[in-house]
Amino acid sequence: MKKIGFISLGCPKNLVDSEVMMGKLKQDGYEITNDASEADTLVVNTCGFIDAAKKESIDAILEAARLKSEGSCTRLVVAGCLVERYRDELRAEMPEVDAFIGTNQINDITTVCDERVNTRSLPILKLGDQSATYLYDESTPRILATPGYSAYVKIAEGCDRPCAFCFIPQMRGHFRSRRFGSVVSEAQALTEKGVREIVLVAQDSSRYGEDLGQQDGLALLMRELSHLDAVEWVRVMYTYPTHISDAFLEVLATEPKAVKYLDMPLQHASANVLKLMKRGGTRASLERLIERVRARVPGIAVRTTFITGFPGETEEDFEELLAFVRAVEFDRVGVFTYSDEEGTHAYDLPGKVDPKIAARRRARLMKEQARISLKKNKARVGSVVRVLFEGASKETDLLWQGRTETQAPDIDGCVLINDAPEGFTPEPGDFVNVEITEAQQYDLVGRIIS
Repeated sequence: MKKIGFISLGCPKNLVDSEVMMGKLKQDGYEITNDASEADTLVVNTCGFIDAAKKESIDAILEAARLKSEGSCTRLVVAGCLVERYRDELRAEMPEVDAFIGTNQINDITTVCDERVNTRSLPILKLGDQSATYLYDESTPRILATPGYSAYVKIAEGCDRPCAFCFIPQMRGHFRSRRFGSVVSEAQALTEKGVREIVLVAQDSSRYGEDLGQQDGLALLMRELSHLDAVEWVRVMYTYPTHISDAFLEVLATEPKAVKYLDMPLQHASANVLKLMKRGGTRASLERLIERVRARVPGIAVRTTFITGFPGETEEDFEELLAFVRAVEFDRVGVFTYSDEEGTHAYDLPGKVDPKIAARRRARLMKEQARISLKKNKARVGSVVRVLFEGASKETDLLWQGRTETQAPDIDGCVLINDAPEGFTPEPGDFVNVEITEAQQYDLVGRIIS
């Protein structure tokens, strides 16, 4: 039985692709190993979004190639977004790679891992003509790489937005939703295996169902999933500000299992920069949106991301963004410096911002958000919150950790647990009540009371 090792990089959507590829290989009789050094075949599933991600992907490929030359590995497969973006360059410059497969060729993974196949001769399907059709469904085998109590479910693939900084439409193809019943069936099957938290992901989650003629598809899907008996939390990531419907907010407000959490990347608040980004909107329109969200869903946590240093961003534009963050006081904020990506509209824009200035602006924005986050966390000291227990802390074996419903896996802070009733030993995936005793910038600290 041949052993296959996986290195999965990038976002949760890419992780689902890796889980599907692992499931298909296991179904075909291969053994999946977590130890790359003992693998007969290594698969690197790459990210090609921004410079840092591309560098990480190239480094991972080179490390896998080293294992191939020095260890037991005899075949190296590279998949994912980097392949879609640089297929010809990679094939020319990396002869040690036996096969390249794009994001629309997930089903070919068993073929390219078969040592009898001359994989260098296989074509890599181009997505430039928007011909991508790949979608997995409820019958597709998957091996979860997440803890057993939490799982991502990809509800759509591709994107049709024209955002000037983004290459994803060229890497992932046009927007296409999975069937409603397929998503529900997969979620049901996952809960039967012990999954308590379903996290819905897509490049553009808020458009779910539109291409199938379904109005308010995401709201309908969230409500249906919230009625599954064994599920405790249903979370959605990657929503778009123009598609936050009243029906969707009504579900978050009224369904106990639909977590009060909104992940909505805004990218900027200056009308000038938003126009250059081809996103539209103004600071005032975004403030009205946040006010509507908070009025409709009391207690909701709002997470967003911004880009500093976008071409044409002036000091006045940045100050407006900073003032916006101060005024709105988001619960969670991520900030990226602009990455100049060839093939995007922004790559050809004038007014490029010095990377050092972009980095300074990012640091100022993050410093302001750290102050806001600490203030919000201090307000929670003394409260009792329901926490999904995750086990030993990633920071130290001396603490446990878990998450509240307003903390998404891997990207937000956590609840560090330093005490519990004598003899109380929860299992990962259990829900516990925690009294918050201390606040940090991004994490909470508390003790289990029941």
